[in-house]
Amino acid sequence: MLAHSVLKNYCGAAFVLRKMSSHASELLVSSSGPTRTITLNRPKALNALNLNMVREIYPLLQEWNLSNDVNLIMIKGSGDKAFCAGGDVLAVTKSAKDAQAGKDSTMHQEFFKEEYQLNHLIGTLSKPYVALIDGIVMGGGCGLSINGRYRVATEKTKLAMPETALGLFPDVGGSYFLSRLRNNLGMFLALTGYRLEGADTFHAGLTTHYIESSQLPALEKALSEFKQVDDETVKRTLASFGSKQLPPFSLEKQLRQIRETFGGKSVEEIIENLNKDGSEWATTQIKILKKMSPTSLKVTHRQLETGKRMSFSKIFSMEYRLSQRFMDGHDFHEGCRAILIDKDRNPKWKPATLEEVDDDSVDKYFAPLPHTQELLLHDEE
Repeated sequence: MLAHSVLKNYCGAAFVLRKMSSHASELLVSSSGPTRTITLNRPKALNALNLNMVREIYPLLQEWNLSNDVNLIMIKGSGDKAFCAGGDVLAVTKSAKDAQAGKDSTMHQEFFKEEYQLNHLIGTLSKPYVALIDGIVMGGGCGLSINGRYRVATEKTKLAMPETALGLFPDVGGSYFLSRLRNNLGMFLALTGYRLEGADTFHAGLTTHYIESSQLPALEKALSEFKQVDDETVKRTLASFGSKQLPPFSLEKQLRQIRETFGGKSVEEIIENLNKDGSEWATTQIKILKKMSPTSLKVTHRQLETGKRMSFSKIFSMEYRLSQRFMDGHDFHEGCRAILIDKDRNPKWKPATLEEVDDDSVDKYFAPLPHTQELLLHDEE
């Protein structure tokens, strides 16, 4: 969910479908034949996702998924820096703190629940869904894109799930899409927050296509000009724009090390494996892991190990439980303070060491919530 930095005019056949209530400027929606395009429009905030945007996008996708007039959905970000840098964590931490202080504040519950419902809908759409991931995509931005059927990266793409540095966990479906990457890449990305750039996202398996950013306008035009469109049409069109010279995977030389070290049955075993490896790369990973929230590391490890055996639908119930337990804890709020508020980048984690985070404390993060507070998706009810 993390925000870690955290078509206005008529053009051809495209036009603004509707005014987005009082938050019109945050979300733009256009139509061309059977194609609908959503543009996240908060460029100064790196298109970070807030609750109002979630509440606008969700009913649109529901409507389009059932409409005979819509055969393709595209989503992109405005500006030239980001697709979506994540969710509005500052609003979330404020809401959770207010609730702890006895105030009537529920935004931290509503945001996670409704964001996960949106992520689940994106992953189960019957219509082709194309995310144009040009620039930064982190946390909640990954939820809006990676859960979808087609994810198009460019040389400007910078993708990461750096939640363990914030005292959180890689949510928005990360339990599913990270746990299924080959060579233990998902565990490596989740624990270290490593940033994939450009074609690396394709090589890792998180995007489905890679094109030059200069080709994006032509791709959008091609996809929006079809009078009839289906999966095969989308596949052929995306393939026709694919880069003829795909850059090599920058992690290729480390894949064996990642596979062997990050396959440990615990975070402690992963660190032990890295120590045994002894290379400069391994030493660097140990230093990175030691900066992260110990609680986040252990919960994330359990999350991915559990998630790879769960269905797409069920992982969101698990993630919602985790989100609310982190809201009640210390590290998420401390991470927000250190990285986003005071910006001293010196969080004081509690507990401060992996040894202090025992199995019982990790178990509590995964325990069921009171029934009325659980996230129940439609196909689970």
